Amino acid sequence: MTRAYSLAYLTGNGVDPVTAVGIAAEHGYDMISFRLLPAGPGDKVYPLLEDDKLLADVKAAMRATGITMADAELIRLNADTRLDDFTPFLDRIADLGARHVLVAVGDTDMARVQDTFTALCERLAGYGLTADLEFMPWTGVKDLATARLIVETAAHPAAAVLFDTLHFDRCGATLAEFAELPVQLMNYVQICDGPVPYDTSDEALIRVARTARMIPGEGGIDLAAIARFIPPDMTVSVEVPNHDLAQRIGASEVARRALAATKELLND
Repeated sequence: MTRAYSLAYLTGNGVDPVTAVGIAAEHGYDMISFRLLPAGPGDKVYPLLEDDKLLADVKAAMRATGITMADAELIRLNADTRLDDFTPFLDRIADLGARHVLVAVGDTDMARVQDTFTALCERLAGYGLTADLEFMPWTGVKDLATARLIVETAAHPAAAVLFDTLHFDRCGATLAEFAELPVQLMNYVQICDGPVPYDTSDEALIRVARTARMIPGEGGIDLAAIARFIPPDMTVSVEVPNHDLAQRIGASEVARRALAATKELLND
């Protein structure tokens, strides 16, 4: 089975979704992700959720290029989350052909997180979507072990762990934990490099994650060790937001270099 590569939303480094589809197609990506809901305060997204013309243009670009949609960003589970509020989002991404939904956690009450995530899995299954829970050190789900526990406790076919090389490197997890993660609990992985050493404050971790990741091989993360445990047919989301680099060489060239380096890392 041939591995599929997806252009992560952040790797577009701010381009509009139609342009992102073109970039993905030009450089040999198979899939793409779009962000329709902001990741947090101050995060501005293109109005793909509300703008019917933009939706039509994106769908036309995808049909013309053969690029399909991998995942949609993002659902954040907070203390006051009401799953019904996500119905317009889910209707929209289903129309785009999405397969997975990136799920982040802002809540710190783990019992409530478990209940909400399990209910979300049931809701997404009705759309043929999966709930891919991403662990991030500054969130309610800080590490791989916590994400795995929530996913396994949900015991639902739609429940999955989203493994990101940057967050894995920063969260204190071990390679053994990744090696022991059942492959059926993952749908895709996100790959990038990052600076080492690094500032461990939440503010700095968030800044690097959203605006200053590095092309594989150009940072200090031991990606070769991680790559040994990535299944050969696992979809890879290439996630390299780097605003400074994009300003210097252009978003398209960042996407091209990032894909080339990721394929080299994975011997593809």
